[in-house]
Amino acid sequence: MQTLPKGHKKLLNAWAFYDWANSVYSLTIVSAVFPIFYGTLFEADETISIFGGEIRSTPLINYATAIGFIIVAVCSPILSGVADYIGNKKIFMKFFNYIGALSCIGLYWFSKETIYLSLFCYITALVGFWGSIVFYNSYLPDIAYPEQHDKISAKGYSMGYIGSVILLVVNLAMIMGAPSGAEKVASMKFSFILVGIWWIGFSQYSYYFLPKGTSTGHKITKGVLFKGFKELHGVWKGMTENIRLKRYLGAFFIYSMAVQTVMLVATYFGEQEINWGTDGEKTMGLIISILIIQLVAVGGAIITSRCSDKYGNVYTLIGINIIWVGICVYAYFITESIQFYGTAAVVGLVMGGIQALSRSTYSKFLPETEDTTSYFSFYDVAEKVGIVIGMGIYATVDLITGSMRNAVLFLVVFFVLGILLLCRVPKKEK
Repeated sequence: MQTLPKGHKKLLNAWAFYDWANSVYSLTIVSAVFPIFYGTLFEADETISIFGGEIRSTPLINYATAIGFIIVAVCSPILSGVADYIGNKKIFMKFFNYIGALSCIGLYWFSKETIYLSLFCYITALVGFWGSIVFYNSYLPDIAYPEQHDKISAKGYSMGYIGSVILLVVNLAMIMGAPSGAEKVASMKFSFILVGIWWIGFSQYSYYFLPKGTSTGHKITKGVLFKGFKELHGVWKGMTENIRLKRYLGAFFIYSMAVQTVMLVATYFGEQEINWGTDGEKTMGLIISILIIQLVAVGGAIITSRCSDKYGNVYTLIGINIIWVGICVYAYFITESIQFYGTAAVVGLVMGGIQALSRSTYSKFLPETEDTTSYFSFYDVAEKVGIVIGMGIYATVDLITGSMRNAVLFLVVFFVLGILLLCRVPKKEK
């Protein structure tokens, strides 16, 4: 391992490269292949017997996703406190990385007959991914100066989109090249193994250069396990004197709730609500839609970074949220594949931009502190709690009304609230 100074180009690139490694989970498992694979397991409106009840397949996977995020939200402050105490972020980032990657490999055996084990692997893959992101994000203020945050954050997302698309193209060729439906399903399952191998393999470059922190030699005690929650409480109290940060975080909590929900359910929506024709056309159409999102998102992250330089972070975020409102309203009415492709292109344009800019804006608004892990743990917990609420509301509206269209339209409320709250964020620090 090399020790490089803060702001060093090689260190920044190594940090951003973890996006290249882990984004294959976001694309293959969250957005593309797994949702399509999941859709092939169940007939339309088929119910599943689980825990003594009956539930449709789409609300089931949405509730499973919410459970995964509850676990992340609870674990993040505990682990961030432990990481600060023993002075080693890297070991925890690796732990969640490897748990997530191995769980992705475990999805190869996902089936209705083993639904409990299958959902366990799905949930632990989610926990592994987002758990590693807690520590990955907290590295940003440690390895980059404030003026570098927007650019390197956008670069990370861009590298993630490019890397994940490369693996998706490989998976697509493998799936579409299979001669029969059963072999196509087998190819989808094999793609989950490739995700785990890719994620572990490419992350080693980041680990080679990222610092582990200063070892304290302290042992982990019961009090340390709750240190993270005490730190979160301290962060919250500290925000009373930082109105800009507090108001921004409130706005982020609301609009991120809707953004993450849309990203998590988009493929399931397309799989059930759009007229594709044959099953083969549906598979190809959904994967093409995801590719459109990923490729456009690379440019979207760069454009957003430049807009933030010209108009400021807050005004740029307001503009992006307005576009999201239009996306949700339009999605309620679409039925044909060409409409879904167009919507995917617009989603890609604003998806990468709002993620990268939200992360770097929070980093910019932080007070002078060495305790960056606690602040980013607070950020991640707020995001995950928002996702739990968003997914829970979405799944419940879908369950009650029997339509994901109504659930998507309901998300407009959160984007509008997010815009109003962003308007209350002071543009300059007082």
